[in-house]
Amino acid sequence: MTLTATRPAATRVRPGATPRRPGRRWALYALLSVMSLLTLGPFIAMVIVALSPRGEPTVPAQWPDSLTFDNITQVLSASGFAEWTLNSLIYSAVSVVIILLTASMAGYAFAKKRFPGRDTMLWTFLATMMVPFQATLIPLYVLVSDFGGADTFWGLIVPTLANSQAVFLMRQFILGLPDELFDAAKVDGASELRIYWTIVVPLTKPILATLGVFVFLWHWNDFLWPLVISQSDATRTLTVGLTVLKTEELQWSMLMSSAAISAVPCLLVFFLLQRYLVNSIAMTGLK
Repeated sequence: MTLTATRPAATRVRPGATPRRPGRRWALYALLSVMSLLTLGPFIAMVIVALSPRGEPTVPAQWPDSLTFDNITQVLSASGFAEWTLNSLIYSAVSVVIILLTASMAGYAFAKKRFPGRDTMLWTFLATMMVPFQATLIPLYVLVSDFGGADTFWGLIVPTLANSQAVFLMRQFILGLPDELFDAAKVDGASELRIYWTIVVPLTKPILATLGVFVFLWHWNDFLWPLVISQSDATRTLTVGLTVLKTEELQWSMLMSSAAISAVPCLLVFFLLQRYLVNSIAMTGLK
């Protein structure tokens, strides 16, 4: 009787694949954690300074002995701060809605429609991305002022609505949608507006959410154009208002409190739409 030794089955490894090394994985996690802390460092320091009592030493020289919300309370009750915040919300929210609407329509037309001069029009429009905003600032201000748009909300919002980057992103995303969906809708007699509303908009929700976050951050943190076009608290945004506070020689704790409060809407928008951001990245990888 012959006895044969049984050996455990060897683990199959794909050709060309390298075996997993737990040590490298944990080293990568440690590196990413350190980089995350370095990225969050200025934000954490801003919050600590904002919560430090006025006149007492704080970071980076010394850790504060106690924390207080008096600075934030005083900033919220300061004259003009609530109005600046409301103006920034109006400027950002209205811009997001209009840009998403126009960019999705233009992206659909450039991606799925055929008309004379389409490519020339697209590349001409995208060429404006290479022109710095500072080069067109003075002519744009003169043009808006001649139409009576200085120190008005429409003068603040309208010149920023032609966003070529948003159109390009929407076009690239819609290009990946199957043509069979649009052909089937046309066979069923759907109009262009119905195709856009029932096919394009639902399928582009991830990229719309991603683009909405970017556009909101761009306009919420915008400084140069609101500084030029706004001449009173009636249309002054929060970024410009914080500069006005800085010229009044306020203490750093007050300025950091203002900056911390201004960052809250951006964080809320990101956390509310982060699910769509992840879906957009996943769908892009699948494509």
